[in-house]
Amino acid sequence: MHEFLARVGRGLVAHVDAPLLLITLTLMAVGLTTVYSATYDANSHLLAQMLNMAIGLCAMWTVAQVPPQKLMRFGVPLYLVGVVLLILVFFFGIKVNGARRWLSLGFTRIQPSEVLKIAVPLMLAWYFHKNEAVLRFRHYIVASLLLLVPFALIAKQPDLGTAILVGAAGFYVIFFAGLPWRVIGGLLAIASAATPFAWGMLHDYQRKRILTLVDPTTDPLGSGYHIIQSTIAIGSGGKVGKGWLAGTQTHLEFIPERHTDFILAVFSEERGLLGNGILLLLYLLMIGRGLMIAARASTLFGRVMAGSVTLSLFTYVFVNMGMVSGILPVVGVPLPFMSYGGTALVTLSVGIGILMSINTHRMLVRS
Repeated sequence: MHEFLARVGRGLVAHVDAPLLLITLTLMAVGLTTVYSATYDANSHLLAQMLNMAIGLCAMWTVAQVPPQKLMRFGVPLYLVGVVLLILVFFFGIKVNGARRWLSLGFTRIQPSEVLKIAVPLMLAWYFHKNEAVLRFRHYIVASLLLLVPFALIAKQPDLGTAILVGAAGFYVIFFAGLPWRVIGGLLAIASAATPFAWGMLHDYQRKRILTLVDPTTDPLGSGYHIIQSTIAIGSGGKVGKGWLAGTQTHLEFIPERHTDFILAVFSEERGLLGNGILLLLYLLMIGRGLMIAARASTLFGRVMAGSVTLSLFTYVFVNMGMVSGILPVVGVPLPFMSYGGTALVTLSVGIGILMSINTHRMLVRS
């Protein structure tokens, strides 16, 4: 019996990367205490977040058990299903706060754009792996078009935050697949030249977010309110913070979206500069571990997929911390494993599961 239990235990942890799991669990624990502090008058949030984390951990473990060569096979069907669902959103989607992003299934509703955060890099990684022996410039053009389709559909909803995350995840795959630096320089030049035209294509609320980034006081009770209140909370935390459950900006409800996108403001007020330093270190350790896995991967699919997942995580952290601290516009990006919510948490957990799969299954991936 003891031997049987030992075999079961070894099987359960066989494809789990211990450092990644430890960092993820630590971030989840910190996030759970912060969500409780932000919504301690509503215990339903805490219980719901615990359920979200349990689902995320199950998804992470399940994906980690799947060898990379099998994960790769999901790329094409998942991408096609995701794009079809995005198209259906325009005809049958639920409109909330002026944006059409959700599809109703009767018993629940889904946000198809979340599927593309995983589907796009999987699809592109499969495409480059399949054409690894004959990669030419045309393959990068095709990959860019495969990325542009879901990016444009998501941006049109409008959901600029998710569009940026999907676009970044796809670009990282193309970059790790060997996109020449001269092409990157040319793209940056084109993007700079197109900035005036892009400004005209933005929605009014998106322009306001950018303008109030420069001077939030121009609209202190409107589009500048988020940035003003979050920076006040961060500054009031000082070196060591006010203590757990002791944040005045939080509990007087000055901080908007305090348990979701702006949870860093709650954490900063309670834990101060010291807490922020520790939190940043945890994210750096997670990102460093992901890059190490990408560097050690023995196949092109493993390298580009691990690199994309890791730098996508970096994008989440950088954009969220940037918008909460007032150096980037508010675009609605959650803080990984900290912010309340199930969809993004499960998506991020699947990403960590992919990293574990690539790191623990040491075998050649075949197309």
